[in-house]
Amino acid sequence: MPRAATTTDVFNAIAESRRREIIEALAAGRELAVGELVIKLGMPQPAVSKHLGVLRKVGLVAVLKKGQQRLYRIQPKELKPVYDWAKTFERFWTEHLDDIKAAAERKARERAHPHKKPQHPKETRR
Repeated sequence: MPRAATTTDVFNAIAESRRREIIEALAAGRELAVGELVIKLGMPQPAVSKHLGVLRKVGLVAVLKKGQQRLYRIQPKELKPVYDWAKTFERFWTEHLDDIKAAAERKARERAHPHKKPQHPKETRR
C-alpha cells in the first residue's frame, strides 16, 4: 500500500522528525522567521522552508507578514486530533508509572532494611 502524502493530514505531516522539531521550536509561543529556525535547529534554509510548507498546508503553522519578513507561529488547535489519539493510551502510561513507583518503593524498603525478608507484593496491600 502506498504511503499517504505528508500534506494529507496532521499525522502524516508530523511523522517527519524535523517537522516535529520545528513545531517544538514554535511551541514556545514566539513567532519565528525562517532564518531564526535555521539557526535554532541547525538545518539548511531550503529544508526549513520545505518543512514549513508542509506544516502550513495541514494548518499546523500560520504565516504573518511583517514588512519583508515572514514570521511563523504554531496553530496548536490543529494538534488536537493527535492529542485525542494519544490520550487513548494514557491508561497504559499511568499503569506503567504505577508499576515503576511500586518497584522503586520496594527497592527503597529493601535498601533500608537489607536483612529483612522481602514481602510478597499482595501482602503489602493490607
